[in-house]
Amino acid sequence: MRIDKVYTKGGDRGQTSLIGGDRVSKAAPRIEAYGTVDEINATLGLVRTALESSAAGEHLIPIIHRVQNELFNLGAQLATPDPERRAKLPGVALRHVEQLERDIDALNDALPPLTSFVLPGGGAASASFHLARTVCRRGERLIVALGEREDLGELPVTYLNRLSDALFVFGRWAALKDGRPEPLWQPATT
Repeated sequence: MRIDKVYTKGGDRGQTSLIGGDRVSKAAPRIEAYGTVDEINATLGLVRTALESSAAGEHLIPIIHRVQNELFNLGAQLATPDPERRAKLPGVALRHVEQLERDIDALNDALPPLTSFVLPGGGAASASFHLARTVCRRGERLIVALGEREDLGELPVTYLNRLSDALFVFGRWAALKDGRPEPLWQPATT
């Protein structure tokens, strides 16, 4: 794929093109959904940068790189309203969800049990994972809303649900590997 021109001026009036050529408002639910998937991906770029100076980086950077490619595929699926055309694109599949589950299981066993809710923090890498997790949850909500209007199948929501779980575990594991305490929620007593 070659992209010669960054600007096309096609969106100057608040419209954008979907895969297949349909023009829609930039405020359309489909655009919100795949735009947020793109935002998750960009946030994971920050995560990768934080992992470069983390003891967790060697293990987690390849996983995040894989997930970023999967998210790009998911975005392409969401940008394609025609089910026949969408079926021909690379996308998220059950094997991607299952791989995230294996990633979670491999790291979660090393973590201490939780005694309270975790507050975002625990070092730069851990905090970055928590930010990515919250963006992922927003993306999940937007895809659920879009799925209530049209059939997207179950996998986009399942994938993001599992990814947000993985990002939580990855954040905890990064704090552990970096020797940083996880801030825990302390409910007000007054």
